[in-house]
Amino acid sequence: MKLASVEFDNIFWSGLDLHWAYLTLLPKLTRKTQCKHQAHDILHDGFLRFALSRNPNRHQQPEAYFQTIVQNLLLEKYRKDTHVLEYQQSHEFIQATTPSAEHLVDVKQRLELLTQIIQDLPPRCREVFIQFRIEGQSQTSIATQLGISLNMVERHLIRALLDIRAARQQLLFA
Repeated sequence: MKLASVEFDNIFWSGLDLHWAYLTLLPKLTRKTQCKHQAHDILHDGFLRFALSRNPNRHQQPEAYFQTIVQNLLLEKYRKDTHVLEYQQSHEFIQATTPSAEHLVDVKQRLELLTQIIQDLPPRCREVFIQFRIEGQSQTSIATQLGISLNMVERHLIRALLDIRAARQQLLFA
């Protein structure tokens, strides 16, 4: 079965070959955008910009001028898509990292319990633990400041950590 080949005369609009635009440029745009609807939109926006252009040189090489317009529209589309994608991803990140009310209540309860456990430590043990774990002081500076041996600082830290671990185990199995 042989298909009849149909030949069209070139149709020009404002010096621009419309056959060239639809048969050559449109397939390129479709490949670049990966969407025939977006390709048609860019091509038609290009026609509008071409028609509204006041550049006196646009009629000297209309295809080249039109192709430049279409390339600029394609770049604008990519920039816009990139900006929208970044915006969506940042909002998805914010939504993904925003804790739920239940999670906040859970964290608050755990912090209150930890605070109570630390408050229940013997005074010297509590002081050493706070200076070491919360204030970030070294063991030697704590020993010097409190006038105790380095060995005693280590013992106080071990006691505090053991008490916190025991309380945590009770929470996990309660």
